[in-house]
Amino acid sequence: MDIILLQDIENLGYKNDVVKVKNGYGRNYLIPQGMGVIANAANNAKLDTIIADLEAAEAAKTDEYKATAASLEGKKLNIAVKAGTSGKIFGSVTSVQISQALQEQCGVEVERKKIVMPEGVKEIGTFTATIQFSKEVAQDIEFELIQD
Repeated sequence: MDIILLQDIENLGYKNDVVKVKNGYGRNYLIPQGMGVIANAANNAKLDTIIADLEAAEAAKTDEYKATAASLEGKKLNIAVKAGTSGKIFGSVTSVQISQALQEQCGVEVERKKIVMPEGVKEIGTFTATIQFSKEVAQDIEFELIQD
């Protein structure tokens, strides 16, 4: 069954992609949850006009994303966390904290959904997160966890 995705779904595809899924998954989950519609002729025609409009808008934003990514290149964020004597932090560092640090330290506003966190951020040290501005534009940014 071919489905047109109405939103990004991890490990399946991005919004407006046409993906092939098993019949039960599409019929019983994606369509009732409002995450997709059947890829028939009428919906494909609508999709073509939507994609054309989005590509024009995305092309305009790509230059802005590239400029923002270039301004973040080589920057390092400092994030204060509470940690034990062994350097292990209490709690976890989230994309919300990275977004706030970008706002405060670099003056750049990034949605938390666009920040991809690395695995295993559990102790004081330096780590790298990826900011996925769009499908074409991504920027790695280093952040250092310092003891508060």
